[in-house]
Amino acid sequence: MKRRLEDARILMYSHDTFGLGHLRRRRTIAHALVEDYRGLNVLIISGATIAGAFDYRARVDFVKVPSVIKLRDGEYTSMASHVALQETLKMRQSIIRHTAETFQPDVFIVDKEPLGLKGEVEETLTYLKARGTTLVLGMRDVMDAPHLLEAEWKKNNVLQKIDQFYDRVWVYGPPDFHDPLVGLDVPSGVRRKMEFVGFLQRSVSTLGTKSEHVPDEDYILVTTGGGGDGADLVSDVIAAFEEDSSLTQKTLIVLGPYMPAKERSQLLERASKIDCLQVIEFDNKMEELIAGAKAVVAMGGYNTYCEILSFDKPALIIPRTRPREEQLIRAQRASELGLVDMLLPEESADPKQLAAALKRLPNRAPPSASNSNMRLEGLVHISHTIGEWFDDRERYTPLSIVAE
Repeated sequence: MKRRLEDARILMYSHDTFGLGHLRRRRTIAHALVEDYRGLNVLIISGATIAGAFDYRARVDFVKVPSVIKLRDGEYTSMASHVALQETLKMRQSIIRHTAETFQPDVFIVDKEPLGLKGEVEETLTYLKARGTTLVLGMRDVMDAPHLLEAEWKKNNVLQKIDQFYDRVWVYGPPDFHDPLVGLDVPSGVRRKMEFVGFLQRSVSTLGTKSEHVPDEDYILVTTGGGGDGADLVSDVIAAFEEDSSLTQKTLIVLGPYMPAKERSQLLERASKIDCLQVIEFDNKMEELIAGAKAVVAMGGYNTYCEILSFDKPALIIPRTRPREEQLIRAQRASELGLVDMLLPEESADPKQLAAALKRLPNRAPPSASNSNMRLEGLVHISHTIGEWFDDRERYTPLSIVAE
């Protein structure tokens, strides 16, 4: 059964400067909400260059703002090389504010960056707060190493502004896995607003056509997410196959849409010489590829980790360790709980060590075999909370229950 809301509107924002994680997380939540509530419309503001490459459910749409790229040193530049960063930021800020004014959301959910890229959302937060919109900040289970997050947030007084603007802070993970604000001097007001909702469970999408890339035989999946910083991982995997000829397990490698062209072509050339390797650049049905795999090798970004748990796949995580330590912290904690295996990048760079790990992987016990509660109730928790908010606003019409 589905509940009906009368003209309820949720606006979401993700800055999307590197990778696909923010957009995919927003899309997952949006789809779960419109599935549960008729009459609810969700609009996603995204900076992802390939936002249009994904399928969206009815009543979920997106507004694209000009793209900004995050460089390896953590700095930003405009995607359009002829446009100055400040001009791009000014356009983005204007589009975000205008979208909020036009859409008039009941709820505004911001992903990860409390004030947006370079503070671009602060003006919109001020506007929406004044008109009574419920403001929500969504955080990953792991943000970054405390010393790095504190340095980034302190100069802009971010924690105080979270307290000032936001009504709720959702942590997309369980409290016993990791506290994203550990080690920071967090205002009591922010702590009171924090709610650990659990991991966001994934399922195979029924939208559009099925993936054409699922192999007919058992396979290991290697994924680097967006791929912008995934070349080292893919190179290490290929090197392991080059080193050990007895490694013959069918392996599907997804490079990611943001992998630089030069690195992409070099990896494709090397992989083409190994029969059991299949390499693709991108698939917008990653859930399907993970669901079909015998095991997964990944860098351990938030979305991929949720998919590993959701589809209960044996996994080897080789985390990125800079400029953020988010993946490293998540992988160490998951490994500690017996949910995944982990190699550090310097260990993965040893072809013999990685080949041995790849041989062991298909026979590794799945995450459910550990004694850890995987806590995948995030989407259910969020949907229930949203329903309660609209109940409180008397926007919910209790008698109009609609059959699925």
